[in-house]
Amino acid sequence: MPAVRSALFLLFQFVTVVPWALVCLLLAPFPLGVRYAFAIGWPRMVIWAARVFCGIRWQVKGSEHLPDGPAILLSKHQSTWETFFYPTFMPRELCFVFKRELLWIPFFGWGIGLLNMIHIDRGRGRYAFESVVRQGQRKLEQGRWIIMFPEGTRTPVGSQGKYKSGGARLAVRTAAPVVPIAVNAGERWAKKRFVKTPGLVTVSIGPPIPTVGREPDEVNAEVERWIEAEMRRISPHAYRPTSEPVLHEATS
Repeated sequence: MPAVRSALFLLFQFVTVVPWALVCLLLAPFPLGVRYAFAIGWPRMVIWAARVFCGIRWQVKGSEHLPDGPAILLSKHQSTWETFFYPTFMPRELCFVFKRELLWIPFFGWGIGLLNMIHIDRGRGRYAFESVVRQGQRKLEQGRWIIMFPEGTRTPVGSQGKYKSGGARLAVRTAAPVVPIAVNAGERWAKKRFVKTPGLVTVSIGPPIPTVGREPDEVNAEVERWIEAEMRRISPHAYRPTSEPVLHEATS
């Protein structure tokens, strides 16, 4: 039965993404706010469909910590679920930082290409980061928030990846506070697993971490400590009783 429900969920995504992306393309001449408001309707439908077809429910803790001003969100990344959820839940437009190759994906890539987010040409090395800083500063000045996944990729449930300091470096360069987020969506929508598991996803938002006058490695270490400690609080069953957060030397 879970496999059938997961198949129906996947079919729902395929059936809806193409017409939605085509309408997004038709909205290209309209202001960014109009394009963004329509575009996030599809991930909102996916979150709804995940609940209806697969029984994936969700709760948010700590939403009162979200600032009324510029911010860079740094989140745990276990699942595709949170990439759909964050744009639909956050009170401001989000800018994901992603490799530009995603823009070449038919329909999906074309859609996100119209949302004026931050894409990276990784072949440019350190110049790529300077481009991110310039783009990021403009986005923050426009009242948008930037979101990044410091581990760089989805990590298995109960594991801890190496926290890269790119997000912290961007926050220090732009003087924006960092908002750490823990999320355990991988328990319901695991990486590379077709069958989705019914149950509750917890999104826990931490207090903003100031960055002015601080070193990126220091900020990055504080982000890592908070997220990994919180992961062990919201998903204690996924970690060994003696498992403690392991701090890594920050790298860009």
